[in-house]
Amino acid sequence: MAPRSDSRLKLLLYEPGWGRSSMPAEGTADYEILEDPSRLREAHAVIFHIPTAPDLRRVRKYPGQKWVAWSFESDINYPMLRFAPYMAQFDLTMTYRLDSDVPLVHFGPETRDSLRDPPREKTAEAPAVYFASNAYDRSGRLQYVEELMRFLPIDSFGKSLKNRELPDDRGRETKLATIGRYRFNIAFENSLTQDYVTEKFFDPLLAGCVPVYRGAPNIAEFAPGENCFIDAAAFDGPRELAEYLHWLTGNPAEYAKYLEWKRQPSLQPGFLEKLALTSPDCLERLCIKLRAMGCGRPGGRSLWRRWFP
Repeated sequence: MAPRSDSRLKLLLYEPGWGRSSMPAEGTADYEILEDPSRLREAHAVIFHIPTAPDLRRVRKYPGQKWVAWSFESDINYPMLRFAPYMAQFDLTMTYRLDSDVPLVHFGPETRDSLRDPPREKTAEAPAVYFASNAYDRSGRLQYVEELMRFLPIDSFGKSLKNRELPDDRGRETKLATIGRYRFNIAFENSLTQDYVTEKFFDPLLAGCVPVYRGAPNIAEFAPGENCFIDAAAFDGPRELAEYLHWLTGNPAEYAKYLEWKRQPSLQPGFLEKLALTSPDCLERLCIKLRAMGCGRPGGRSLWRRWFP
């Protein structure tokens, strides 16, 4: 039987695979992180990284133990997140969806201050830049960007549609510095679904560039400032979008309006609500839920059911 819940909670990351890097590195006064599956019996809660989760039929669930479905990835790329019989195996959800029991966002608490950094000088010859290497493409972004390139010069540094090289690639630091040299960043998600907003949107905002975004239909809820991005969905295809970007490039005063939000005294309420989800960390917030459910005792309602009315 799982141990009593009146001490530090034991959270088992069960075979997390590549998802491990997105979790806190070590435990806190509130929880201990377990990573050895042989300690399954000790765990108050078992956290399964849905994209790499094993066949759950071979994993025993002990009395009083809670199982958590965890994913930063979208339900388009991993449709089991939308499959009720599969999700019925879990007691709690910890995903990018804002209606999760523990919602996750693709940025950290340091983002708030970094967003205030002034824009860099726009020294690139091309108006737009594109970074994409992920082979997953359930949004049609490859075809869209290929068509957009017919009407607009775009420097592409990722593995997808690559036409430029980074002379000194130091990872994220180089990426942000490069994006900041351009007026626009083509920021297209690999899937289009509610709440799925990744670093594709936030990186250009941090770099002082205007994201041309195609992704979550509720993207405005994540925007830190008013008029800080261009929604590709508002245009009738790549040609019309390219015409607008050309027009902004030729009208610096109009382009500058997309950067005015950086000088405003406050950030948008919707963004601040998402920012609040970054502290305390996701496992601390999970512990709050677990304790409220009486973790360590048999029974308790599985909260996943509100996803499937």
